[in-house]
Amino acid sequence: MHKRNRSAIARCLGVAVLLLAALLHQATPASAAALAEVTNFGSNPSNLRMHVYVPDQRPAKPAILMAVHYCGGSGPAFYGGSDFARLADQYGFIVIYPSATRSGNCFDVYTEQALRRGGGSDPVGIKSMVDWVVANRAGDPNRVFVTGASSGAMMTNVLLANYPDVFKAGAAFSGVPATCFATTPPNTWNGACAGGNVIKTAQQWGDLARAAYPGYTGPRPRMQLWHGTTDDVLRYPNFGEAIKQWTNVHGLTQTPAYTDSPQPNWTRTRYGGTGVTAPVEGISLQGVGHSLPMPGMAAMAIAFFGLSPDVPSSPTGPVRAVSANRCLDVAGATTTPGTQLQIWDCHGGSNQTWTRTASGQLTVYSGSNLRCVTAQNNQTSNGTPVVISQCTDGANQRWQFNTNGSITGVQSGLCLDVNSAATANGSKVQLWSCHGGGNQQWAL
Repeated sequence: MHKRNRSAIARCLGVAVLLLAALLHQATPASAAALAEVTNFGSNPSNLRMHVYVPDQRPAKPAILMAVHYCGGSGPAFYGGSDFARLADQYGFIVIYPSATRSGNCFDVYTEQALRRGGGSDPVGIKSMVDWVVANRAGDPNRVFVTGASSGAMMTNVLLANYPDVFKAGAAFSGVPATCFATTPPNTWNGACAGGNVIKTAQQWGDLARAAYPGYTGPRPRMQLWHGTTDDVLRYPNFGEAIKQWTNVHGLTQTPAYTDSPQPNWTRTRYGGTGVTAPVEGISLQGVGHSLPMPGMAAMAIAFFGLSPDVPSSPTGPVRAVSANRCLDVAGATTTPGTQLQIWDCHGGSNQTWTRTASGQLTVYSGSNLRCVTAQNNQTSNGTPVVISQCTDGANQRWQFNTNGSITGVQSGLCLDVNSAATANGSKVQLWSCHGGGNQQWAL
């Protein structure tokens, strides 16, 4: 192995020791449940090891969390040195802990095989672990999440790019964008990426993530990104580059919809929504190095995944046009994509029952008929019809609900508007420049 690689891995090993020391006060879960190793779990081209933690109290179909360790670590070490198993006891989800087996116990986030869906190496083995838990522990395939630290954070980015249909969200603690660490064999360390010197446009980063699974057009997983400003292993510019990547994947701008400081010296930005489960969330930690996650951060990741009751429930009910005193309505209760919305006398039917999600969607119906309020054909001009369509997580399906009663499209910045300020049954709903008129005010 190159001297440079050995030095970098040694630094990561030191970080692992610091991480464990910082978290020693966290006791292992007080439960009869125990970490168990699983063998022969399916396709595993790089001979990863698998451990799984199944809490005693859990629903019939529990959610699944993949928790991926740092360089020099292991699944059992991450189990004992992080808070995810305790939170699993509290909220009833299953945790999978993979262990890397290659030199330095780092995960493969750099070979051509690892950076494409089904290409081989570590991501294939990790996907097999998910499949095993679904088949053998009744895990819910619709609630699969991934988190990781350092090398595990880099793998989190890779898994969301390779398997957007498997993982619904990720939380990356001190990572780099998907594909950033790509190298030419036999190199295993990308110094330019680690140093924060790989700079691309948002479109370029997004294209690289999409190229991991060409042709995929379904919903994209949400991403929570954590990074310390004084990280000297995977430098801080990687935080901004990862935000570029995942906002672009979701069709969002890099302008936050929400900014706050949940703790001193923390800056949290949310993109595409203001709630706990926004499409993309970044937490920048002033003066913090390569030592994440720290106590309390795992709980915030679990809230971002929607696995804890800290996430407010999605309100459901009618949406009333204030000046017309009529309800947002799908004509004829159709489920046909492309049907333009209208206003109609309020009657409480399913075609007037809307759910505002924490990520900023406005949905109607349920199950296979679930539809999202959408700006037609990604248009962003005045007069764009507002329609129902199949939910894709696109930016044209994200809405900002404002305190003045207006509803603005995240992609366009335009307001939900009743055409020509009409008040009659059947009046169409469109996008229009926000002006504060009564035909742009809605009561949820």
